[in-house]
Amino acid sequence: MKLVDHEVLLPDGSRANYVVDESFPFSVATLVIDGDDVLLSRQYRYPLNRWIFDLPGGAGQSDEEPIIAARRELEEELGVVPEELRPLHTFFMNPGRAAWPTHLFISTQGHRLGEADTTDAAEQVSLARVPLTKLDHLIAQGTIVDPPLIVARAVAAARGELPRLGSVALSDQLPVGSEDADRGSLSAVDN
Repeated sequence: MKLVDHEVLLPDGSRANYVVDESFPFSVATLVIDGDDVLLSRQYRYPLNRWIFDLPGGAGQSDEEPIIAARRELEEELGVVPEELRPLHTFFMNPGRAAWPTHLFISTQGHRLGEADTTDAAEQVSLARVPLTKLDHLIAQGTIVDPPLIVARAVAAARGELPRLGSVALSDQLPVGSEDADRGSLSAVDN
């Protein structure tokens, strides 16, 4: 982690210090659509102490184009090589403290299997095929906590790449935050 203390001159003329996370030049994540399903990563996330769904992605390298990083991360994490990959959106995860953008990509035209990288013991990742309607339920009930996944779903709908986000009835869903909801949602859609 690279935290840099900046002394800055604010628009009103006053001075302040900002500690900025400059660890990476950028990050990437890819929304992969396969028919009526979304291909997601299912990963154990230590800071949350739980398994979550998120988009396959990670940090880019300074000598790498974002689209190349997205292809690399997609194959490393899920063993998926997209036939096509298009930019979807760029946003900043924490613009008050992080200096890098997150580049989102989308793949809707098919893919082939590649080789996942399983050499990093700290990265326990598996591919999860999730029906889009189930993903929308998981977002609505609060089970999806990955910002790039939520942003990618919303932007893809706004651009007509996916169906509009609709109203989801939660009355038949488990309570938000319950341990059973997280475990049930994850195991119900895994392959």
